[in-house]
Amino acid sequence: MFGHLFKKTFALAFIAFLGLHIMSAQQAPDYKPADENLKNREWFQDAKFGLFIHWGIYSTLGVHEWVMETQGIDIPTYEKLAAYFDPEDFNAEEVVLMAKNAGMKYITITSKHHDGFCMFDSKLTDWDIMDRTRYKKDVIAEMAEACEKHGIKLFLYYSQLDWHHTDFYPRGGTGLKAGRPNEGDWSKYLEYMNGQLTELLTNYGSIGGIWFDGWWDRKDADWKERETYDLIHRLQPGTLVGSNHHQAPNPGEDFQMFEKDLPGENKGGFSKDAKIGQLPLETAETMAQRWGFSLQDKGYKSVAELIHYLVKAAGYNSNFLLNVGPMPNGKVQQEFVDTLAKVGQWTQKYGETIYGSRQGPVLPQPWGVSTAKGNKVYLHIMDWKQREIIVPNTDLNIKSIKAFKSSSRIEHVNTPYGVVIRLPEDFRKEIDFIVELEINTKNG
Repeated sequence: MFGHLFKKTFALAFIAFLGLHIMSAQQAPDYKPADENLKNREWFQDAKFGLFIHWGIYSTLGVHEWVMETQGIDIPTYEKLAAYFDPEDFNAEEVVLMAKNAGMKYITITSKHHDGFCMFDSKLTDWDIMDRTRYKKDVIAEMAEACEKHGIKLFLYYSQLDWHHTDFYPRGGTGLKAGRPNEGDWSKYLEYMNGQLTELLTNYGSIGGIWFDGWWDRKDADWKERETYDLIHRLQPGTLVGSNHHQAPNPGEDFQMFEKDLPGENKGGFSKDAKIGQLPLETAETMAQRWGFSLQDKGYKSVAELIHYLVKAAGYNSNFLLNVGPMPNGKVQQEFVDTLAKVGQWTQKYGETIYGSRQGPVLPQPWGVSTAKGNKVYLHIMDWKQREIIVPNTDLNIKSIKAFKSSSRIEHVNTPYGVVIRLPEDFRKEIDFIVELEINTKNG
């Protein structure tokens, strides 16, 4: 009892201090990213491939991360799940090495999802893994240590939406069956959110980025985004800020993400208003259908599908953030482990054509995409039935054309419409047949 009172007293004092800290800071009308931030943006664009992790107490039900909402579970009932969440088989280093061996350069993990449950030791609430579960270990701290050890950058997902917190009021479009009182103080909720972000950015070392979600639940609310964004950049100037708000980027953001879509597409139905900005890009997709662990979800994507998504993302000048939802015992299911290992075999052989690249001069074509790095342009041929492809007229001064894997010369001919390339007979055996164009530079 004493520990809980101490924690609550500390939290109130902390929030009061934080409020003064935010009010005393001058909010610049225009966001000018720090040099560290610009450097990290470039690193982010070079990284190309990351692991997304959706994990929380919802995994115990084996449905998905939205189960509290979709099944209309009220807060007292939902809170019972915490007693059953004891991921004794979780091994942060094992997860980090799984990602690294797959060719991933960063990990984005849910620190708090829409149910409000925190996977870190927050002093601002007891609705967290340390206070409510038998596990009593700080998952974010374990991940931070393992990422630091193995050279993987750690990004933190944080849900601005909260179905558990009483001050998330007025309500948005979700969480209406949680049983919260019909009153609350929105400003106190924002203080709580900023307090938790302060914890995450001061207690866990260098954080690569904050991946916000949930803004869309209350689009018309005064989120005071710039206060939050400026707080993050004061605490860690290099930390990248992004928000899954499905719109064009807002001032203070450092990268733009697209949920279940390549930039410029709207197949997933989330990107209707998501005009592409000038920031680094990222597309997020999951290995099956659901984001959180789902026992009955067997819609596993194949190795080829995932490699194609990674390659296409790079061809659209975007990163690929690929999600897994660990089981309640902390393990990633074997189907995903096996698939990621095979993806890793591909990135070890062909990652040179992806990592550090940018969108190539040949825009996406029916046969595939292009990437570019230095004086090389890589044509990625996927799902193409014909042996000939045409590279539309560009200003490229092509020195040579060869197969990336074998370095053998590729037949080609210049025409008024562009360069016609004749692929070898067995090109369809490759998940992604890569043609390498060496370009004469102006000084070459």
